[in-house]
Amino acid sequence: MKAVNTRTLWRAAVVCGIILAILYFMTFHNCSGKLRQEVPTAQKRLANISSQRPSPPPGPCTCAAGAEMLKDYIPKDQYEKLAKRRAKEFQQHKARTTSVLSRLLIALPNSPLQYPIQGFTVRPLIPTPIPGLALHAGQRSSYKVSLNVSKGVQTTKILAEDVKVQGGGGPRLIMESSSLVILNEALAKVSYASTVYHIHTGDLASFQFEDHEAVFPITIRQPRVPVLHDMGTDVSSHVTVATKTFLRYPQLRVLLRSLRRFYSNVEVIIADDSYEPENITGEHIRQYFMPPAQGTALDVSGDPPGRFRGPTWMFQGAHLDVSVAALDVSGDRPGRFRGPPWMFQGTTLDVSGDRPGCFRGPPWMFQGTTLDVSGALGGAVQGNQFYFSLLYEEGEEMEGGCLHRKSQDKFQSLPGYPKCFLASGVVNFFLARTDAVQRVGFDPQLQRVAHSEFFMDGLGSLLVATCDHVSIDHQPKTGNKDNARYGSFRNPGRSDVDFKLQLHYFKNHLKCIKYG
Repeated sequence: MKAVNTRTLWRAAVVCGIILAILYFMTFHNCSGKLRQEVPTAQKRLANISSQRPSPPPGPCTCAAGAEMLKDYIPKDQYEKLAKRRAKEFQQHKARTTSVLSRLLIALPNSPLQYPIQGFTVRPLIPTPIPGLALHAGQRSSYKVSLNVSKGVQTTKILAEDVKVQGGGGPRLIMESSSLVILNEALAKVSYASTVYHIHTGDLASFQFEDHEAVFPITIRQPRVPVLHDMGTDVSSHVTVATKTFLRYPQLRVLLRSLRRFYSNVEVIIADDSYEPENITGEHIRQYFMPPAQGTALDVSGDPPGRFRGPTWMFQGAHLDVSVAALDVSGDRPGRFRGPPWMFQGTTLDVSGDRPGCFRGPPWMFQGTTLDVSGALGGAVQGNQFYFSLLYEEGEEMEGGCLHRKSQDKFQSLPGYPKCFLASGVVNFFLARTDAVQRVGFDPQLQRVAHSEFFMDGLGSLLVATCDHVSIDHQPKTGNKDNARYGSFRNPGRSDVDFKLQLHYFKNHLKCIKYG
């Protein structure tokens, strides 16, 4: 009896196991089938969202405690009209500077589509093969893909009969084949050509297979011809010293004598807007006279290295072309100086770490660092380094952004140069690449006391560093008869400060600025 019960229990256990296995198989099969149906639908929905919806506009930014609210400096009777002009200009700015290439794209998981995700660049109007297009899918009786663009057309060279093509030569291309190998061979021959000439824009291509969709960027850009500068073999061949003078000729002569102690052949450009100008003579000195007390914009664009093409008069002062790399030794702001107090002593221009004031050829830190493309290098004045960081938060379109200038705040050390570190701005004794400073430019509306504004305009395009072993001295104050007259120009009134804040509200599209 006991044996019979054991056999009965064993048979019951086997039957239960089979039933459970069948139920498990049915449940798993149905759920997996449902998942296979739902996942592509979700992928398609996410792909449509990522490819069609642009990134949301930024919301209001947060002004730091104690920040200047710039709209409060706009006269009430002018505010409404000014705000409308500002909004219109901001929309035009966005139209010029943004493109579909800045749109957020999200790659979906488990896609059988292969496509380029970065670096696909075409010349305008020139057909260019799209690299890397391919399909990786399981066995099917037929494979069908489509490509859609908005600013161009697509073509392909079909060498096999087992490929059907629709829409060749248009913005939508459909390809179908019973062979995956042949379809991929045809995809490798697909080319894209833009239909509108533009020197730098972009397009988004949509690549689809069944319920899968991928979107990838196409950069449309006219290649730039290299512009190289022969830097020569010594400092005089690739550096020009640019300074601005107003009234204080004794200090200017001290500057020149100090400079010649170390650099006898360096070209010096003097922009002079004194009331009673005096001729400054000497080798490698060029003096240019401007209308009195008008300020100057020193544009270091340069024709031949270390040589000057002459002044192109514009704005309120002189727009001076100088050299491939220029050292601005202005004492009020970059390119806006009211008299030169600086003296070249100690380590001055040498950043090689060899000997103070001596060069072993071109030792500039621009070479071999990120500063080589868009850099400005500052130093210390009488042993003190003056630098600052700029923290910018893009704000809501109507109000504008928030900017915080933090004095004596730096980011990190410059790789390979432990005595140098990166910041947003430096004191107006600096060495800079000509083309980098030229791209930023000096605002002709600001004539006095604008140390920060040049670097504000250059934020995001000008990489700035400062070094504590690159130094310059400062002349002591003297009893020169022109000092009192100079001081009336050197120290701005409240109206000048208010004007700068009004300018930042419109020009830089700012809501507030915190100086600290």
